[in-house]
Amino acid sequence: MGSWLAQTMAVMTLNFRTIPARIGSSAVAIIGIAGVVVVFVSVLSIAAGFSAAMQGSGSPDRALVMRSGADSEMTSGIDGRDVDVIKQAPGLRRDGATALASAELYVIIDLPKRATPDAPANVPMRGIEPTGMSARDEVSIVEGRMFTFGTNEVIVGRGANGQFVGTDLGATIVAGQNRLAVVGIFEADGGVAETEIWTDARTLQGAYRRGNTYQSVLARLDTRNSLDTFRDWLTTNPQLNVMVRRENEYYAGQSRALTTLIETIGFGIATLMGIGAVFGAILTMYTTVSSRAREIATLRALGFNTASVIVSVLAESMALGAIGGVIGGVGAYIAFNGYQTSTMNFQTFSQVAFAFRVTPGLLVTGLAYALLMGLIGGLLPALRAARLPIPAALREL
Repeated sequence: MGSWLAQTMAVMTLNFRTIPARIGSSAVAIIGIAGVVVVFVSVLSIAAGFSAAMQGSGSPDRALVMRSGADSEMTSGIDGRDVDVIKQAPGLRRDGATALASAELYVIIDLPKRATPDAPANVPMRGIEPTGMSARDEVSIVEGRMFTFGTNEVIVGRGANGQFVGTDLGATIVAGQNRLAVVGIFEADGGVAETEIWTDARTLQGAYRRGNTYQSVLARLDTRNSLDTFRDWLTTNPQLNVMVRRENEYYAGQSRALTTLIETIGFGIATLMGIGAVFGAILTMYTTVSSRAREIATLRALGFNTASVIVSVLAESMALGAIGGVIGGVGAYIAFNGYQTSTMNFQTFSQVAFAFRVTPGLLVTGLAYALLMGLIGGLLPALRAARLPIPAALREL
């Protein structure tokens, strides 16, 4: 065992020392693998960023009440009289006699993106009650002021302000029959709420002729463990036809469809590009084996075993893959991490602003994929090196 290991290390060291002499062919494999890793990591960083924005939204201390059977706020509807009943439920946190529950309206308006002004995007606008702010501890006004309830004023999330035209302080937004003045910018710990525009629910009802109807009720729970009490009272009440979910679980569920789609596309693209990179690695390693045929034959004639030759060629190929993986990962991080964008949430057909996230897990995955490409790319050339006829190769000396 010791002799085999010593032989393997000796051959591997010789291989690595001679890489600079083959820098041209080696660079082809490295660049090919690096390109695959950049694309692979960057595409998956979209899914990671969108998932983080959605799953980081909401709180386990809050519950979302919607019509039974609704899969999103867009497909929900709750009558104002039902809202009054919901606010009587046990398990709600109260400020004196006031339940910390906000009946809310959710509509879509068209605003052009800053990056593509000629292409309007579906931007979510949320009507809230005064208790909507006190129920959300994470929301803070960072520019301007809070809108005044009962007026045609709005506040805009930081993400929406960065992505859409007409959302700056002092701008006017057209919603239904109303013209709404932007008086503030808010943040919400990077959650999906930052893509929204908020106004008074009553104002939004009038603008869209919704009467006394809402789409959801956001409720602050008395304690995190109060959900069952709150939910059971509502779902067994014959006056109501509602479903109750923790707010964070609702948003996590909203992210699954698009995240799965992006990840599937990412792995598909990476697989197709990886095939090309593997062929590049195979050609590189075949060239290496051919140029060192006499050297390999000499080593074998001196008693170096076949396994040592195979391992040394595979090690060199994987080293090239590792270099490409590191370069690709660093390139993806520099180019894409934190890049702000927005995309469609297919559950609500509205835009969600988020930032690409090149996470440590993605970098490790990209490096592992690069090593796999290097391993596959070096396998056939390694077997060829081990099978070189010693007499024929030595005659070339």
